[in-house]
Amino acid sequence: MASKGSGGLVLVVIVASLIGFGYVKSQHGSSASPPDSPGSDTGNGTGRYVALGDSYTSSPKTGGQAGKPAGCDRSDNNYPHLVAAQIKPAEFADVSCSGATTANMTASQQTRDGTNPPQLDALNAATTLVTLGIGGNDVGFISLARECATTDRNASPCKQRLDAGGHDQLAERIAATAPKIADVLTRIHAKAPKARIVVVGYPTALPDGNGCWPFLPLGADDVAYLRESEAKMNDMLAKQAKTHQAGFADTARPSKGHDMCTKSGTKWVEDLIPTSPAESLHPNAKGERAMADAVLGVIR
Repeated sequence: MASKGSGGLVLVVIVASLIGFGYVKSQHGSSASPPDSPGSDTGNGTGRYVALGDSYTSSPKTGGQAGKPAGCDRSDNNYPHLVAAQIKPAEFADVSCSGATTANMTASQQTRDGTNPPQLDALNAATTLVTLGIGGNDVGFISLARECATTDRNASPCKQRLDAGGHDQLAERIAATAPKIADVLTRIHAKAPKARIVVVGYPTALPDGNGCWPFLPLGADDVAYLRESEAKMNDMLAKQAKTHQAGFADTARPSKGHDMCTKSGTKWVEDLIPTSPAESLHPNAKGERAMADAVLGVIR
């Protein structure tokens, strides 16, 4: 369990959670032209690498701003940049964007600061590698982490609401996202027929056991419910990857034991009050490094 300080800080965490403030700043530290390609001068290698995805790919606050629009919160230290630094492609385009869903693969995304073009517009016939980290926002995992927060350690409001009477709404959302992932993969193959595709799974965010209330204010049953739902999400992504001739980078297994409830310096996914430069409820720099290693393990 992470050490967080006084009861006053715990109260701040709980109150912030209950009002839906899940993004608390750390006190510690198509025909359109392709979007700008940050890092395109990565080396004298060959091929074109395109990174697609949401905030677990763009990785807010873990490094300097990369590319436009600024509202995508794209870090120059995210796993696509780390992968590109290793494989040194002739061209590199990271078009990931915080808040992206599968719909933003083919439609523009409005951010707080600028518009991100459809991510698939970055693909072309010369593309040789594509990484895809998407689907979490279609299901709504980040918003759920806020909605499930509770001041009663014995309460588990999300499981009670979403899994009532054996009717698992999260499982249904994951199932509904599967054909969307399938469609994105089909479109990638069509736009970049020579590309190797790697679907990137989501890292382990919650621990085995009952969690670490009140530092992460989730009841034991909700910790288990959300943990199992994330596993179902990753299973779905792995299945879609296999069905559509893509590799799958398993980031959940190597990140086990580095979840939100572990100590600062050990954790790879930050909780509501980050102790490393990162967005709350998102991977920090160590987490992105581990995700990059998972991708490299598939393509090498």
